[in-house]
Amino acid sequence: MKTEADYYALFDAYRAGTLPDEERAALERRLAADPVLEQRLQEFETLTGTLTAYGRRLALRRKLHAIHADMEAEQAVRLTPLAKVAEEDERHERFASGQAPRPMLRISRTEEKLRAFWQGHRATMMVAASVAIMAVFATLLGLEWWRASQKSSLYGYTVLRREVERIKRTQRSMNRTLNQIEAQPEKVNPGKFSGTGFALTADGYLVTSYHVIQGADSLLIEGRDRQRFRAEPVFTDVAHDLAILQIKDKSFKGFGRLPYSFKRGQSDLGEKVYTLGYPREDLVFNDGSLSARSGFEGDTGFYQISIPVNPGNSGGPLLDDRGNLIGVISGRQMDVQSAAFATKSSYLMRLVDSLSAAGAGQSYNLPRANQLAGTSRPQQIRKLQDYVFVVKVYE
Repeated sequence: MKTEADYYALFDAYRAGTLPDEERAALERRLAADPVLEQRLQEFETLTGTLTAYGRRLALRRKLHAIHADMEAEQAVRLTPLAKVAEEDERHERFASGQAPRPMLRISRTEEKLRAFWQGHRATMMVAASVAIMAVFATLLGLEWWRASQKSSLYGYTVLRREVERIKRTQRSMNRTLNQIEAQPEKVNPGKFSGTGFALTADGYLVTSYHVIQGADSLLIEGRDRQRFRAEPVFTDVAHDLAILQIKDKSFKGFGRLPYSFKRGQSDLGEKVYTLGYPREDLVFNDGSLSARSGFEGDTGFYQISIPVNPGNSGGPLLDDRGNLIGVISGRQMDVQSAAFATKSSYLMRLVDSLSAAGAGQSYNLPRANQLAGTSRPQQIRKLQDYVFVVKVYE
């Protein structure tokens, strides 16, 4: 397991161009597939850039201090008698050569001691200064991380994870169902919370919000017909609150042809949008419009929408009138009625493209045709409802 020092050494060699070609190519593939590693590289570059700039400022300050000390020494210079005698002779040289005679400087004993101390302890003082600078930046970085972790409670943004105190079915019934799926008589704890997910590909990949599955030991996908499958996360994007899941049950035969397509571009303000999700046990429909092309505090990775979403809607699909999937429901603002946020589908497509290019898992066979365009809203919902699922989380 690599430590922070290992990562810093790797990033330093990467930026200095000293990594072998194979290691450099492997690192670039990892950076393309892993946003967390890419963010760590950006933090390293920011930190080293700040330290370099700080070092330059210190060097400039020392240079200015040295110039100032020389000026004071020139004012306090004392010429020896010999220098006074030679002064008249050197006047002619001043006009002939254009150079001023060198005065004989006398350095005080205090300055001599200070210079000797600096020469003897320069390395120790530089190390101490570096450690102090690193400690300051580590403290600032830790505070920033802490503020980010407290963002939802401090600034009125809340995720839409539905807490479940008790699943309606009994523990024995749930164990029996899971045993049929996995043929393993293992005791399963009741679900702690749930959200919504939807099919990404016909062969068993799904999308939901990262905060829905965060901290999960196991996941259960349940459809409208109460058919259940075990699923596992294959990739997460914390910054954009996205998670890609894969169904692992041998009994799963595929979703069939997906009726919707994913929009890679931006949507326009005022577009009519709607979502399906599971804020309760039955599938719930809500509609509204796209009210801003940026999310909470101007985050360009999200849309703001005027849909009254509720806990349990997280991870649900957001679609436009033509049946294009344009986003993934994420959260809402607590102090503004009906102000919700959704991760843009363009970021989801960028994630899928980077994973496919890096060879992370199987290739993602996304739907190419949209069967919902030109149909009425009730017809679109009838076709969609078999591809939207409850994501139940167990700890």
